[in-house]
Amino acid sequence: MNKELRELLDKINAKKQEVKNLVAENKLEDAAKAKDELKDLQAQFDLLYDLEKEEQQGMENNAASGNGEKAKNIVNAFVNIIKAGFKKQQPKAEDMEVFNSMKEGTEEDGGLTVPKDISTKIKELRRSDDALENLVNVETVTTLSGSRVIEKHADQTPFDNVEEEAEFPDVATPQFEQISYKVKKKGGILKVTRELLQDTAENIMAYLRKWIAKKAKATRNALIVAKINEITAGKEVAVTGIDDLKDIFNVKLDPAIAVGSKVVTNQSGFNWLDKLKDSDGKYILQPDPTKATQMLLFGKYPITKISDKVLKNGGTEETPKYPIICGDLAEAITIFDRETLSIEISTEAGELWSKDQTGIKVRERLDIQTVDPEAIIKAEFTKGE
Repeated sequence: MNKELRELLDKINAKKQEVKNLVAENKLEDAAKAKDELKDLQAQFDLLYDLEKEEQQGMENNAASGNGEKAKNIVNAFVNIIKAGFKKQQPKAEDMEVFNSMKEGTEEDGGLTVPKDISTKIKELRRSDDALENLVNVETVTTLSGSRVIEKHADQTPFDNVEEEAEFPDVATPQFEQISYKVKKKGGILKVTRELLQDTAENIMAYLRKWIAKKAKATRNALIVAKINEITAGKEVAVTGIDDLKDIFNVKLDPAIAVGSKVVTNQSGFNWLDKLKDSDGKYILQPDPTKATQMLLFGKYPITKISDKVLKNGGTEETPKYPIICGDLAEAITIFDRETLSIEISTEAGELWSKDQTGIKVRERLDIQTVDPEAIIKAEFTKGE
């Protein structure tokens, strides 16, 4: 089941619970409306599910007719080219022919372009539950630099009254600002042993996929955390309890942003939130009824917990400040992703030759920019005060 279907299923389960709650509260008219919405969601799900089944059947038919074997050949050719680089040999002509048959060309700076099916699997591995990339806006770009024009957030004033035959007054026009991006190169070197490169193509690719995905996730997480800190620097909101948190969502965030808000915190911040109780002695964090592993703040705002090593505490060791990011990161931050992954191979860089290793250099390119700095607020709880 793809991501879109899973999201629809979550909505269906949530809507079912809403209908039950409304019936329990004897709000039958509202329950009937909610049930109609449930029918529409179910119809969407059924249609998309049928489409996915048809696509899956088509893939199976293609695989049966030889396309599945072609994909396997591409992976094997890709690994054989890496092995040839290690042995300082020219890749076999048949491997180059297979590999070149599925790609549009190599990078302008040389190297191998990662086959599309492998790149897709790396992207799937990269987007684990603690990947902040899932929460921001990601825009695929095809150029190294560019810009986007967005409307500046502004308070809206109503139209004035206009008397009969009177002139219409001027109104303020929308204000725009330009967001520019410039793709930057990110990458690292994976040092692998001769023994690994003598292993099977499946094992080598599994190892490469996991390593690249882990590094790519860490890169994006670090960029997003740095951008969050940049946006909120000097504007942190001190919180000491439940009411301070409610003030953020009820007053400090724009209502349009608060509706789609989420919470991002680290292990320390989550631990503090997880121990907070309301006036009835109930914990304010509760599991999402539609997704057991997802916790909600005040029953509304999904929480993403990441490591203290990634989202660091502020303050000092004696009085650390736990960060709690509230708002809509998708409105606040955009990643401009070139989505071009490349690999280069060397056996002579640094001390690789003396250690019987091969260096596999992986690079990708992206940029990250602030779009709406008012879409997030960083709350901080100071321990020990």
